Amino acid sequence: MVTSFVLHGTKILAGFVKDLVYFPFWWYSKGLFKVINVLRDFIVYVFRVLGIDIWLKNLFKPMYGQRDIAGALISFFMRVFQIIVRSIAFFFVNIVAIVIGLIWLALPVFVIYQLIYQLF
Repeated sequence: MVTSFVLHGTKILAGFVKDLVYFPFWWYSKGLFKVINVLRDFIVYVFRVLGIDIWLKNLFKPMYGQRDIAGALISFFMRVFQIIVRSIAFFFVNIVAIVIGLIWLALPVFVIYQLIYQLF
């Protein structure tokens, strides 16, 4: 029974040490690429949801089929307003995605710094 405990204990300890040594390499390689892909997909999704390209494509088309000058002007300025507001929202989403990516990069360094600071 003691031999089994020692055998399994060393296997568990070796696996833990291996994972501990491999973790930084994973964090800045595969993990970083996964985070970049998720953030990229999120930005593409938000761009599609906001539909800025559709608003730009239909900028000079009158809304509700009104062909008079008042309807065309109202449609134009309403679309310009929508494009500006949606572009600002998209800009802030991009800023949030960049900040999340930077936090991902800085988090292990910050944790190690805090561990060292707390120990000494």
